[in-house]
Amino acid sequence: MKNIAISEDHLFRKVYSKGQKVFCKHIAVYVLIDYRASRIARENPQKTRLNRVGLTVTKKLGHAVVRTRTRRILRAAYQQLEKENIVKKGFLVVIVARDAATSAKTQDIYRDLLYAFRKLGLIVQDTENA
Repeated sequence: MKNIAISEDHLFRKVYSKGQKVFCKHIAVYVLIDYRASRIARENPQKTRLNRVGLTVTKKLGHAVVRTRTRRILRAAYQQLEKENIVKKGFLVVIVARDAATSAKTQDIYRDLLYAFRKLGLIVQDTENA
């Protein structure tokens, strides 16, 4: 299922100021409980909770082509994380690209996301280790 994106600026600011954070080599991850998750779940055809995900790639990292490529890699790594692991739902997740992310591969970003989500307690169990 496609993720719901965070598009409102006030939600980004709220997650930055009040959320838990983990910094890795390529990314920084901010997480906050989404209080609208149950309402979104009722509107969802599958009636399941979802994480709302926001991606941030600043102009400091490069021109438009670089930023778009980085955003695409972040999105692919997050989808791989959700596919291969059981991730807790009902959170606002903001993933911020750092300087090293522009030259990183999807697997590098995936490893950082896995580390960050484990540290934040959002991974229920690894399907590989079960």
